[in-house]
Amino acid sequence: MKKINIAQVRPLIHMAIAEDLGQGDVTSELLFKADATAKANIISREEIVVCGMDIAAEILRCYDERLKLKASINDGEPAHVASKLATIEGPLRPMLSAERVMLNFLQRLSGIATTTNKYVRAIQGTKAKIYDTRKTMPGWRILEKYAVRCGGGRNHRLGLYDGVLIKDNHLAQLGRDFQSKLRKIISEAKKLKGIKFIAVEVDHVDDQLNYVLDIPGIDIVLLDNMGQWQLKHAVEMRDLMCGRGKKPLLEASGNITLSNVSAIAQCGIDRIAVGAITHSAKAVDLGLDR
Repeated sequence: MKKINIAQVRPLIHMAIAEDLGQGDVTSELLFKADATAKANIISREEIVVCGMDIAAEILRCYDERLKLKASINDGEPAHVASKLATIEGPLRPMLSAERVMLNFLQRLSGIATTTNKYVRAIQGTKAKIYDTRKTMPGWRILEKYAVRCGGGRNHRLGLYDGVLIKDNHLAQLGRDFQSKLRKIISEAKKLKGIKFIAVEVDHVDDQLNYVLDIPGIDIVLLDNMGQWQLKHAVEMRDLMCGRGKKPLLEASGNITLSNVSAIAQCGIDRIAVGAITHSAKAVDLGLDR
């Protein structure tokens, strides 16, 4: 699993610290002497998949270089109720000051990893893979996509710049006779450097998908808001039209939940894009116990 690049998210960490700390932690300064030290444990209060240990360590360093975090459970690993995720040792004042910002990051990221893992486990035994979307918190995209990986999911394009995705509203602007225009666009897209894939979204099987499948160079076809019978029909059409040659991957998206994701995966599609694993993930319950 590709690790997070701390340098890329350091500005977000600094912003969060400035927002919370301001001119200083007046309560801790009133209560404790500057030379007081302590030891505390980060504890999980529910079943989770851990994410954000390196981020937590970086946050502690920002408050005081003497604060040290030793992880007991690594990113991407499960933790049970009352599990010790990590131990923190060092000066008491900065440890208390850092507590909320550190837990905010850990709870959010572990929540995404945990939610993603529920979807991944729900489709085990099928060939489908769970992918994220661009439905992320502004400024948090790199972190949230890392959390998806920790949960066993995969990353779609990072932004508008690293993948060509021609959506249904793009096709609508091309008009009814879109196939010849789209063929030229795909040909031009193949010349671009630094892109992961070329994808085209369709919302109808019989009057869109058949035309799209006839165009070479498309890596992924997105099947938007389709029911199970439509997804099965799309798989059959793809396999029939493309034969033994290179087949575009089929990706389902739209209105996908934990209650229907297994049935969708069993339709034979290759990818399932789920916005809920980031935009609707519930933060997990963690605590710093001393």
